[in-house]
Amino acid sequence: MNVEDLRRYLQAMGVDARILTFKGHTRTVEEAEKRLGVGRERVIKSLLFLDESGKPVIGIVTGDRKVDGRKLARACGARKVKIAPPNVVEEFTGYRVGAMPPIGHKTPIRVFIDPEVMRFDRVYGGGGAENALLEIRPEDIRRLTNAEVVEISK
Repeated sequence: MNVEDLRRYLQAMGVDARILTFKGHTRTVEEAEKRLGVGRERVIKSLLFLDESGKPVIGIVTGDRKVDGRKLARACGARKVKIAPPNVVEEFTGYRVGAMPPIGHKTPIRVFIDPEVMRFDRVYGGGGAENALLEIRPEDIRRLTNAEVVEISK
């Protein structure tokens, strides 16, 4: 999947969001922060984890925090979770690591959003390509993914 797939998804869902593209890549929080000129807390990380049975789950946190694996496991009812390897991320979401948006994945995945993300009017996350960022309302992420808002950060 790519930026155009994400753009079509946003249009189909009637979401007021923007995809911003840059000359250089924006795969990390630091790169996104530099290109946007915003604080890292407004850049979100959407990370795919696998539980002990191999079932995927996404944790979304602000760029100044990390996903706490124990909290995420507890939230999704697993004993433990581990970060998914890049090929698995692409298999489940359709997007590469560093480009994966918080929404519009190839397969439905259970999503957990840290409450810190919800305090902003707009946040920036993966935009479908390594040089693209998605500007979106956290409430739209929650609604489109049927996400649960649970403290999962450290």
